[in-house]
Amino acid sequence: MKCQVIVKNVHHKFPKPKVTSSEIHLTSKVKNKNLYLATFVSVLGPMSFGFVLGYSSPAIPELTRIADPRLRLDDVQASWFGSIVTVGAAAGGLLGGWMVGKVGRKLSLMFCSVPFVFGFTIIIAAQNVWMLYFGRVLTGLASGVTSLVVPLYISEMAHERVRGTLGSCVQLMVVLGIMGAYLAGLFLDWRWLAICSSIPPTLLMVCMCFMPETPRFLLSQGKRREAEEALRFLRGPDAPVEWECARIEDACDEQGSSFQMSDLKDPGVYKPLVIGVMLMLFQQMTGINAIMFYAENIFEQAHFQESDLASVIVGLIQVVFTGVAALIMDKAGRKVLLIISGVAMAISTTAFGVYFYLMSKLHSTASVSLLMLDNQSKAGEEPHADLAWLALASMAVFITGFALGWGPIPWLVMSEIFPVKARGVASAVCVLANWSMAFIVTKTFQDMMSLLTSAGTFWLFASMCIINVIFTMAFIPETKGKTLEQIEATFRGTSGP
Repeated sequence: MKCQVIVKNVHHKFPKPKVTSSEIHLTSKVKNKNLYLATFVSVLGPMSFGFVLGYSSPAIPELTRIADPRLRLDDVQASWFGSIVTVGAAAGGLLGGWMVGKVGRKLSLMFCSVPFVFGFTIIIAAQNVWMLYFGRVLTGLASGVTSLVVPLYISEMAHERVRGTLGSCVQLMVVLGIMGAYLAGLFLDWRWLAICSSIPPTLLMVCMCFMPETPRFLLSQGKRREAEEALRFLRGPDAPVEWECARIEDACDEQGSSFQMSDLKDPGVYKPLVIGVMLMLFQQMTGINAIMFYAENIFEQAHFQESDLASVIVGLIQVVFTGVAALIMDKAGRKVLLIISGVAMAISTTAFGVYFYLMSKLHSTASVSLLMLDNQSKAGEEPHADLAWLALASMAVFITGFALGWGPIPWLVMSEIFPVKARGVASAVCVLANWSMAFIVTKTFQDMMSLLTSAGTFWLFASMCIINVIFTMAFIPETKGKTLEQIEATFRGTSGP
């Protein structure tokens, strides 16, 4: 009700302009320095999330060989240590969806730093395996909240000309965090690595104190003066912040005050919700976790002696091409990059399937050749090495394709397509879908390999990538260069502000 009263009072001063003139009016005098600063502070959250994901890779080998029997992990325990993060993250998605609506985007980000730091502290002080699990669940919980809140925070702060680039920084900082954990793991043991991993969330909590709440959330709470101050900080002193406030309030007035279950009948809610959930499911069904699972074995087969260093190389490829995606996001568009990404991953996973199929044939040949002359068995080794390099090339293409599109874009689109009243609830559903599917794929991967064979499993991933491309072309709208209000109007079938 507050939002509606305020809109009535300001409409005579700030009438709603046409789309073309509004873009010129908004961006002609905008200064982005403080917007970039607020974005950098907020993406310390995804960097913390990346350290959580990357932590298990260098820590598990140490914990499986540790002298203390209370902390030593067997194969099953190591699997849970790596994957239980996804359980915490799924719960974190639900918690984040509630928090962003109740306490706002800024405070949600500050609060999620607590389980990050507390979780790593428990890991550092761990005296048994259950403490290690509990620490991982807490850091997973914080990761789930972060993966929901940060994309929303950035999308609600940024204007349409830079929203794609800044939104892509979420995935860029995740992969930077993963690579940072890999690099630190080369020099630090598992306890010191946990201490190192707790630095980004600590900085997030401190620095976020000086950043503003998002203008859209403030206006949804009827706090126009605070919203203008936030916009003035983000856009600069010369930007038309009163005009932008009026435009956002128009959208707030049309939507009503709060989300109700009956709103699911609204095409402006259920259409983007279906698209958001499908994007998250398809992202995990591309096989990204399977590729990363096999990375170390593939490097070993290609005669890379330092598998830890090889993991850093994989992380570096992710960082470079996620950075490329961020740079071209607002020029190429989301839809084009998703299609290119899906095609690249379909080709690479098909090649992976061929690799494993031929490897299985070579292994069966090798078992026969062991009964033959020694020189004959040596002759069969060359194709093995050649095929390992085929797998390396396939992995590089897959990681490049994923980083360009299906890595960053589902999170970016999720932050763009929901109306403000449903943004918390709908985003929570999407995050829950993503992490639940991540857990299912991770825990059933070995069963799929046994049932379908390695080749069949990767061909299944290839078929999922092809479906991704078809789904993208048929159902995903292009959001490049549109305001959040225009995107909402697209789903409703009306003209945007």
